[in-house]
Amino acid sequence: MQIGHIPLANALFVAPMAGVTDRPFRQLCKALGAGYAVSEMVTSRKDLWNSLKTSRRANHEGEPGPIAVQIAGTEAQMMAEAAVYNVERGAQIIDINMGCPAKKVCNKWAGSALMQDEALAVSIAQAVVEACAPHKVPVTLKMRTGWCQEHKNAVALARQFEAVGIQMLTVHGRTREQGYKGQAEYDTIAAVKAAVRVPVVANGDITSPEKARDVLAATGADAIMVGRAAQGRPWIFREIGHFLATGEHLAPPLVAEVRRLLLDHLQDHYHLYGELTGVRSARKHIAWYLRSMPGGEVFRQHINTIEDCATQWQAVADYLDALAQQMDRFPAASALAADADPSEEQEGLAA
Repeated sequence: MQIGHIPLANALFVAPMAGVTDRPFRQLCKALGAGYAVSEMVTSRKDLWNSLKTSRRANHEGEPGPIAVQIAGTEAQMMAEAAVYNVERGAQIIDINMGCPAKKVCNKWAGSALMQDEALAVSIAQAVVEACAPHKVPVTLKMRTGWCQEHKNAVALARQFEAVGIQMLTVHGRTREQGYKGQAEYDTIAAVKAAVRVPVVANGDITSPEKARDVLAATGADAIMVGRAAQGRPWIFREIGHFLATGEHLAPPLVAEVRRLLLDHLQDHYHLYGELTGVRSARKHIAWYLRSMPGGEVFRQHINTIEDCATQWQAVADYLDALAQQMDRFPAASALAADADPSEEQEGLAA
């Protein structure tokens, strides 16, 4: 599997999720079997490029390549400039966001709202491709099946995107109108795959190794992208990879391994965000890891009262030490399938 001239380790991708797929999370997923991870979406607005939020989202310190940055915006020239800005700071692949369903994004006609204006969407894609071409940086694009059930235009747009030089397409199997509700459908993704020659990635409701196998078979896609199911379960990528290669399931991770992974993840998280933001933004990750464990809900409530990183880290270490006395391994993947239904106000939106 390649994106343009760039080879990938495998065809298991981490979805860009606002407030989730920062550099520590991406590195963790890559270490646990993901072949590719895209950053949280970065704004195309110049006045925000030097903001603390954007600088954190654009942090790739020590991250193994390829470095992929997703940009969002509504104006072709601004998007082209944003692409070059990120390329100059290390991006090896630029991804265009036309998939985010959040109201705060779509109300500004960014994200999946662009699918309502095909001419604008294609002009943005073309401008970004042309801006990246001198740097030999491939451009990819993530979209939905359409704006609503009555207007699914992913296939028509896919052909136009390919024609202007987009080198990979990711399709989330829902309309913008659906948000994350209902079930993802894969017929449209299959139709997109049949309509273009560039690689196509299937996204939406991939929560288990079996589902990954079935979606690949149903769509003919070149790769799959996992989003919410990786929250608190980043080892899902090695589980899927092993199952696709052998037809057999890996044993769930040992509690001792999860302890090491989570505590290392927290330290990296604190280093990126600092004390105040780090302790608060880490709470969601801790909750995702431990919500289904014995006493997990009570522990989550306790964690939400802790205001310093060292105390939070130690509390997690102590909890997992106690858990290891009760069980050797985490529950099987089937018991931890993603059941979140985030609204646009919650962090964890797949872009």
